[in-house]
Parts: sequence; C-alpha cells; structure tokens
Amino acid sequence: MYLRLSPDEESIKDIFDSFFDTECSIERVRSSEDSGFDADAWQRFVETGGPGMCLPEICGGGGADLTTAAIVADLLGRYVAPIPFIEHVVATRLIASLDQNNADLPQLATGELIASMALQPLSESTEIVPAGAVANRIIGFRGGEIIVIENANNASPLRNTANLPIARHSFDGGTVIASGDKARYWYQKARSEWQALMAVALTGLGRKAVDIGVTYAKERYQFGVLIGSFQGIQHGFASAITNIEGSHFLSSRAIAALQENANRGEQLAGMAFLFASEAALNAAATSLQYHGGYGFAEEYDVQLYYRRAKGWPLQLGDPGLEYQRIANLYLPKEGVH
Repeated sequence: MYLRLSPDEESIKDIFDSFFDTECSIERVRSSEDSGFDADAWQRFVETGGPGMCLPEICGGGGADLTTAAIVADLLGRYVAPIPFIEHVVATRLIASLDQNNADLPQLATGELIASMALQPLSESTEIVPAGAVANRIIGFRGGEIIVIENANNASPLRNTANLPIARHSFDGGTVIASGDKARYWYQKARSEWQALMAVALTGLGRKAVDIGVTYAKERYQFGVLIGSFQGIQHGFASAITNIEGSHFLSSRAIAALQENANRGEQLAGMAFLFASEAALNAAATSLQYHGGYGFAEEYDVQLYYRRAKGWPLQLGDPGLEYQRIANLYLPKEGVH
C-alpha cells in the first residue's frame, strides 16, 4: 500500500479539485442546504464522467478502481459537496457485479439515473436510505435477497442535522436481482466499500475543518494577541490533525484491502469508518470551539463541517452496533454480546 499518489492519480485529483472548487463552492453548499443536493453540480459532475468512473468498461463505465474513487471521495469531504457520489458509485458497482447486462446500467453509468442503497439489512417495512430523496434506483437486502426499487418521483427528505437528502423507503414490490450466499456476499462488500469511501471523505472533511480553525486562529485577537499563540489551542489542533492523519492511513489501508480482495477487508473498512468518524468529529468540534460563539453562527463555515461530521456517520445507524459487529468478526466463536 502506497500513500503517495502516482502522477496519473495526481492528474485525476487536479481535475476533480478544479471541479469541486468551481461547482461545489461553500456558497453553493449553503444554497443547497434545504434539499442537501445540488442538481446543477450533479449535471456538471456527469460531464466529467464521474458517475460511471468505477464501472467496468463493458457496462459503459470508465474502468477505474476503488482507489480512484477514494481520490474523489477525499475531495468531496473537503468541500462537503452536496452530490451523492459515494452512494452512487457503491450502488452501481453492486448492480454491475451482479448483472453486467442490467438494463439500468447505461443510464447509471452516465449519471442520468442516480443509485443508492440501504446500509442495513431490512428489518422493518421501511428503511432510511442515504441519498434516498434523490436516487432513482435504490437497493436493499432482505431475507437473503437483494431488492431494487424505483423512486421515479423522488421522496421528500427527512429533516436531519447535516441537511442530507436521506429518505425513508418501502421495498415492497421491488425486483429481486440476487439471492442466497451470492447476494449476501456482494451486499456486504458494497456496504464495506461505502464505509471505506465515507472514511476517506470524513478524513478530507476533518483536514479542512482543522485548516478553517487554524486560519481563524491566525486572524483572531484576544487579550491583545493572536489566539493562535496560545499553547492550549496549538495542542488542540496538533492532536486533531494527528488523528486525521491516522484516519488517512487506516482508510487508505481499507481501500487497498477491498480493491485487492484481501483478507480482513470488511473488518478494516468498519474500523476505518469508526476511527474516521471520531477523528473528523473531534477535528470539527475543536475548530468550532476555538471559534468561540462564532462557531455556532450560520455565517461561519465551520458549523457546516461540524454538522456533517455529526451527520454523515449516522447514516449507517447506531455506531455502537458497528463496534459490536466488528468485534464479532474478529471473535467469531466467542462473539460479543
């Protein structure tokens, strides 16, 4: 596993950095707060080939690997971009893995259709789905079967801390596209890919949150001096960025393991997700705290990062259950109860 980007990967990063800087500026993020989705930005993203970049070429995609998707996910986190890239790329890869002749794949590859998936096996009549308010095809797993439903009219988003386009959906009457061990394997792999890519995005978010705080600390005077000169603040930022760098390493390792189908890929994805969730929230909370009362004001950008650091991980559900699940993976005989 190499943490440095290759020249080709640097070029990809530059291309998408320019895209996010232009189409997902902080002003655009603010203007999409009500819905959590910027349709114009998504259309521009379609023009880059981003929606289908990680689909096989035979499906109309770009044939890129998960490592390339991670480059985009990191930038998505840094800009807190209001487009469902992670949900779409994971769901479309799942469909392509099960059926490369699926009738929806051409439109999914171009981004004309948006896909997402429920992140927990369905146990109730309805389930909350990330990007469920804007996705056209939604995947769920119930009773050993992978089910796809259509969301032609788009659902109303549920109110949430991070202003995400989440929505509740029923999977009754959906189309079964896989069942048995095959369905269980590919669903879990897609879920792990979501966790790993979200860990990368949270790492990018946390790094930017620290940058925002450091910039403020270099400008804000208190008691006649810059607050950045206070040792306590310096220590807080040092601790926050150290955790973020650890998150970068662990999430990169998880991406590599999933890409190579290595052992412990599922465990590493879950560990990276949980660690990144804590690191990003700590970074955003530290930056917000050092802004003082301004940190809670809507006029300051740090609150946008803090709310997403809180909200993005909760799309998976109760983090305590995820800690327990990972422990059970490592201790399959004894288990954790």
